[in-house]
Amino acid sequence: MPAVLVAGGGFALFGLQQAAVGYAVLAVALAVAAVLGRVVGHLALLRDLALVVVGLVIMSIVPINTEVSNEHILTMGTAMVLAVAVPYLVSRHVYRDHAIRFPLRAGRWTRFEKVWLVAVVVIGYALLPVYMIRTGVYQNWPAVEGAEGVGRLFLGTNALGIWDELFFICTCFTLLRRHLPDWQANLVQAVLFTSFLHELGFHAWGPWLIYPFALVQGYTFKVTRSLTYVVCVHLLFDLILFMVLLHAHHRDWLDIFVY
Repeated sequence: MPAVLVAGGGFALFGLQQAAVGYAVLAVALAVAAVLGRVVGHLALLRDLALVVVGLVIMSIVPINTEVSNEHILTMGTAMVLAVAVPYLVSRHVYRDHAIRFPLRAGRWTRFEKVWLVAVVVIGYALLPVYMIRTGVYQNWPAVEGAEGVGRLFLGTNALGIWDELFFICTCFTLLRRHLPDWQANLVQAVLFTSFLHELGFHAWGPWLIYPFALVQGYTFKVTRSLTYVVCVHLLFDLILFMVLLHAHHRDWLDIFVY
C-alpha cells in the first residue's frame, strides 16, 4: 500500500504536475509506512520509501523540460545529481546497509544480450519517428542549430538516459525490491519512470511507449545485474531519439527515417 501511494504521488507530481497533491500523497505514503513499521516492529519500509521520496521531491523543485541553456543544464543537472547522491549517501553512511549499488558487471555478454542491443535499435528506428513526428511531440525539444547546439542536445539526451537508470532502476527499483515481489516493484518504478518522462516532454501516446520500456529495463537489470548493460540499452534508444529530433526539426538532416 505505501509503495502504491508513492507511485501515485510521483504520478501527481510529474504526470499531472499537481505539486500540492503529489506532496500530500507522498506524505500519506510515509505516514502509512510508519504505522505499518510500528506494527511489525521495524521501520525498514519507511526508511527505504523515504529515500525514494527524497529523490522525487528534489527533482520536483526544479523545472523539468528539454531546454539546453547553461542555466537550465546547471539547475536540472544539479538536481539530478542530488536525487541520486542523497539517497545513496544516506543508505551507505546513515543506514549503513549499502542497499543502493551501481553494479558494473564484468565479463562477456550473452548472445541474447547482444541480439537485444540490435533489436533495441530496430525497435527505436521503427517506433520513434512515427511517435515523435506524427504527434508533433518533437516540438517539445529545441530546434538546435550549429555544432554547439547539436552537442548540447546530444549531451542532454544521453545524460538524462544515464540518470534514468541510476535513479529509477538502481535506486527506486532496488529499494522497492526489498519489500515487494520483483514484479510489483517493477510496476511501481515504471509508473515513476513514465511520469517523469511525461513531464519532460513525452506527451501524446508517449506513456504507452515508455511504460513497457521501463518495465523491460527493470526486468533486464534484475536478470543481468548490470548497470552497464541497461545503460547501453537506454543510450542506444536515445541515440535514435537524438537522430529523430534532428531530422524532425530539419527535414533535410538525417533523412533516413520512415514515418
